[in-house]
Amino acid sequence: MKPKQEAKRVAIEEFKTKISKAKSFVLIDYKGLTVENDTVLRRTYREANIEYGVHKNTLMRIALNELGYSQFDNDLNGPSSIAISYEDEVAAAKVSKESTDKFKAIKIKCGFLDGNYVDAKGVEALALIPAKPVLLGMLANVLNAPIQGLAIALKAIADKQQEA
Repeated sequence: MKPKQEAKRVAIEEFKTKISKAKSFVLIDYKGLTVENDTVLRRTYREANIEYGVHKNTLMRIALNELGYSQFDNDLNGPSSIAISYEDEVAAAKVSKESTDKFKAIKIKCGFLDGNYVDAKGVEALALIPAKPVLLGMLANVLNAPIQGLAIALKAIADKQQEA
């Protein structure tokens, strides 16, 4: 194999490894983004523990196809960057949506969640889901409410009996 082909094969394998480990990712059209805004965008992703980068469409397409995901072929045209989240399923969608609102030059192409293709509108819907710690807090409150109600009722009964 020629050195150039070998380098491409290595890049494809690295990308496949990243996708295999990813909880989610978002493909973004970054055409028209200034260098200054790109720097801010990269920092925003980095602070959210999201890997962000630009890869060749052809190499991404080959890697995704080898993993069995051909749904992304139509979206891998023109300038494409990718935001990969390894920890939180909705983090990449959330930061990408906030970024498209902030920088009008970029737009969401599509995404990937739990092994499934998600179109741009689906990615925007995912961005509205609260973060995992917030959801867990909400669940804890819902589970705690009946117990708290029972405790209040028992205390009221005990207080009535002490008055009598």
